[in-house]
Amino acid sequence: MHIQQFYDEGLAHASYAILSQGKIALVDPGRNPQLYRDFAHAQGGQIVAVIETHPHADFVSSHLEFHSQEGSTIYVSKWVGAAYPNQSFDQGDVLPLGAISLHALHTPGHSPDSISILLRDEQARDHALFSGDTLFIGDVGRPDLREKAGNLTAQREELAKMMYHTVQQQLKPLADDVLVFPAHGAGSLCGKNLSDARQSTIGEQRATNWAFADQEEQTFVDTLLQGQPYIPKYFGYAVDLNKQGAPAYQRSISQVSIWPEGATLPAGALVIDTRKQAQFVAGHIPGAINLMNGGKFETWLGSIVGPEEKFFLVADTAAELEILIHKTAKIGYEAGIAGAVVNPAGMTATGTSFDLASFKANPEAYTLVDIRSRDEKAGTPIFDGALNIPLPELRERAHEIPQHKPVLIHCAGGYRSAAGVSIVTNEVKQVPVLDFSEAIKDFQTAAH
Repeated sequence: MHIQQFYDEGLAHASYAILSQGKIALVDPGRNPQLYRDFAHAQGGQIVAVIETHPHADFVSSHLEFHSQEGSTIYVSKWVGAAYPNQSFDQGDVLPLGAISLHALHTPGHSPDSISILLRDEQARDHALFSGDTLFIGDVGRPDLREKAGNLTAQREELAKMMYHTVQQQLKPLADDVLVFPAHGAGSLCGKNLSDARQSTIGEQRATNWAFADQEEQTFVDTLLQGQPYIPKYFGYAVDLNKQGAPAYQRSISQVSIWPEGATLPAGALVIDTRKQAQFVAGHIPGAINLMNGGKFETWLGSIVGPEEKFFLVADTAAELEILIHKTAKIGYEAGIAGAVVNPAGMTATGTSFDLASFKANPEAYTLVDIRSRDEKAGTPIFDGALNIPLPELRERAHEIPQHKPVLIHCAGGYRSAAGVSIVTNEVKQVPVLDFSEAIKDFQTAAH
């Protein structure tokens, strides 16, 4: 038996290949099937099964592609109401795999249709739990993503109660030495206090995870509901796409329209300019949003741009553009790319430089806009009186910003503020819109 974890840093997503006697089962695979095929080839194994713990909100899965091209059987809870060919896999169901067996556990809470997979080894002992978004290292999955999306919907309070009973009835009875392999780590928006650790044990979680503490149901529910992160615009779309089954990865990417370098983009188009901030400030398409290619590009893209919108991707090299298209496809947004282009014509708009000394001399002369999350602002205040509009809400709420003095945008480190300034500049025309950028770090230190 061999368990291989695949970790996507950008989405903090962990997926798994379980190998026994040449047979491979995948758990919660990401959009690109190639790394799993490479693993199967290297091991001389065959991918016979793909198990989905639930319809994921934060990434798009390749389960349908494995069924269509490899003939793999997809196993998923009957409660998903999956539109793709599948074998139901619910409480009490067993999937033999070589010399081991995989057992379905009904573990609702993150979603009403969540399952976890208990692996029993060659001696029929409980060996590992693939917990999907139910149990994380240090936390449990958030219960507020399925109020409007999916075959089954449920209010957050109802799901939080389900999670309490899942912990009590399904997780706590497991032995301390059972390994825990979750679908996400720190940085995922599917929970709020996830650890950097990639795996754990039930015993370790029993000792350190707040959800395992002896507590009343209402205390558990209140704790779970408090302080959950924002919900990106693409989450409901991804749930529905995963329920339907996504188109084949490479074929879908090949259909993205690559425009000639220096091409002229349509007037008024939504442009996502992924170049470095200095390049953007020096010249960009009027109205473009500066969402730099970074570690969380795909999450921010799906937070700022809605799944119904068409947009152009701009980069400064063809190689960078290819990387961006692949990142976009991880959340199923490749179909929204109206065109991808290197350094298009018409980059005539420029940014306005920020004079830090002038701000320090007279901070009252600026309207400060804090685009961090509400919890970030409350937990780490920097400027009293700053207007708090989180970045994912900025396109819809920029009109709320007063325009009687220069507007100064800040986040926590400079990445989000670059996007924020480009968004606000499109709405605020009467005064300069300035970017605090990385200089904000000095003020955070002072605030502490």
